[in-house]
Amino acid sequence: MAEMKIGDQWIGDGHPVYIIAEIGVNHNGILQLALELIDSAVEAGVDAVKFQKRDLKELYPLKYLADSNIGEKNLNYLLPILQRVELTDQDYYRLYEYCEEKGVTFMCSAFDKNSADFIDQLGVPAYKVASADMINLPLLDYLSQKGKPLIVSTGMSRMEEVETTVQFLKDRHVEFALLHCNSTYPAGFEDINLRFMDRLRKFGVPVGYSGHERGIAVSIVAAALGAAIIERHITLDRTMDGPDHAASLEPHGFQKMVRDIRQTAQAMGTGKEKFFSRGEILNREVLAKSLVASRKIEPGEKVTPEMIDVKGPGQGLSPQRYTELIGHTIDRVIDKDEPFQRKDLGEKVILDVDHTIPMEWGFVVRYNDFHEILKFKPKLLEFHFTDKDLDIPYSQESFDFQLIVHAPEFWTNHLVDLCTHDEKLRKESISLIQKAINVTREIAPYFSGEPKIIVHPGAASLDNPLEDRVGLYENLKRSVESLDYTGVELLLENLPPHPWYFGGQWLTNAFMDAYEIRDFLISMGLSMCYDTSHHKLYCNWAQADFYEQVEVLLPFIHHLHLSDAAGLDGEGLQIGEGTIDWVKFFKVASTYHGTMIPEIWRGHQQGGEGFVIAINRLSEAYFQAVGS
Repeated sequence: MAEMKIGDQWIGDGHPVYIIAEIGVNHNGILQLALELIDSAVEAGVDAVKFQKRDLKELYPLKYLADSNIGEKNLNYLLPILQRVELTDQDYYRLYEYCEEKGVTFMCSAFDKNSADFIDQLGVPAYKVASADMINLPLLDYLSQKGKPLIVSTGMSRMEEVETTVQFLKDRHVEFALLHCNSTYPAGFEDINLRFMDRLRKFGVPVGYSGHERGIAVSIVAAALGAAIIERHITLDRTMDGPDHAASLEPHGFQKMVRDIRQTAQAMGTGKEKFFSRGEILNREVLAKSLVASRKIEPGEKVTPEMIDVKGPGQGLSPQRYTELIGHTIDRVIDKDEPFQRKDLGEKVILDVDHTIPMEWGFVVRYNDFHEILKFKPKLLEFHFTDKDLDIPYSQESFDFQLIVHAPEFWTNHLVDLCTHDEKLRKESISLIQKAINVTREIAPYFSGEPKIIVHPGAASLDNPLEDRVGLYENLKRSVESLDYTGVELLLENLPPHPWYFGGQWLTNAFMDAYEIRDFLISMGLSMCYDTSHHKLYCNWAQADFYEQVEVLLPFIHHLHLSDAAGLDGEGLQIGEGTIDWVKFFKVASTYHGTMIPEIWRGHQQGGEGFVIAINRLSEAYFQAVGS
């Protein structure tokens, strides 16, 4: 795999595009302008900002420095600018410190050995080598001895020169990346030749793109074509005097480019699997069709084509199984328009309750459907309440197993959000959760043991992320401290990055990362409900190691929601129909033997068939992981 590490960020195949804002000399020699450019780059969401450092006395003969007019026209134009815009060493110290304050990586092109030494002692994590120095083997040799990765631009070079430099660097065992580049300012679209990145990939190193064209489209396409690094110049005003302003992006354009690169990366996916998004799952159920009885069918009848219609919704036997159904003998009464089921093909779903996963398992229920689930002899029931359910009296039936309640996630068109900065919404959310806790206490005497209540923290925003995560956790702390959950175990549930609320483009801003969750739970003395589907989606989004994060959270898990997941919003999938390796999961979580439900989307339909399939598959994976 072609990858390397700069600071704490991996760059290359399978990693997010590393975006560098090239400030270069667009600060015009003014420190304050350089600081403002850093602010603009940080606001855009870049990974690094890059400057340039030269010792002009080492780079050019004194005669040109004394009188550039004796040189060629280009030198006569450029050299006075470089002399005028060179920052002081003290300025570079300030820029490096400012980048640390802003949480962005400071990088710098070194054009000579003296400059390389200077930026090395500043503490840069990598060196940028400008296109003009790709053939400068003495400088490359000197930089290689610093023991830091190099990012080498390949503009204004022939292919054989690139090959020579690549071999030179490989002989010195230095980590490096190559940037495809056209060193014209600005570059014409017809001259860019983005597909040349494919030629560079044959060297087996990360390949990116350094652009000088107008607009943002080419850089976005470069990212879609697999560029590991995108470098673009940033300016506050393209009309300023200087060699690079005209080929630079202004702050608004730079923000749009970063946004579009990130969105494009999400849209590209892995290409390894096809899966349902949550929106597709919802639409499939409503818009898809099932095989249904065209008339009432009595037990003992053999199915003929005339007995079959195709109607929505898609909650029964798939129309793709039409030919399989014909000729089967029916052993139950099927009313007109009632869907055929898998059991009508002889596919019985059986749960061997004596040989299941060694956990206290149960199913998701509502007041109106839990009696049907009791035939499976569950060890608990998890009631998922809506806000209206809280006003419905319980039937007062008693059971010798544990009660778990899932508090409402919303009421009318309001999300429950214990983290929000909207004080009115936060207090209303607290009130609703307190009501759910009170109802749980009222029901608890009809069950055994201490009841558990599962609560979603919230931290949601529509379309745009929230920056103040610290404040969100502080609000969550205040909210939890406002609740009276005496006699009830309060479990906060981890959240997915893109929850499906009201059909909108919602974002979650906290309580997703294992380390953040762990630190909060420790500070509050709480435990959690761990949802595998939510967390796998977060790890897909954040490119984090799912199984490593499971291990971090394991000591705090007091209840499990188990379902599969795929992509960024494909949650609640049937076990084995997403991307979780369940054998690997149970090897990590083999010590957990507490309460659990399979939270499969629409698992309660067809008499709980989806839940039973999930328990069977989970049991198989568990015993494969730990031994039967």
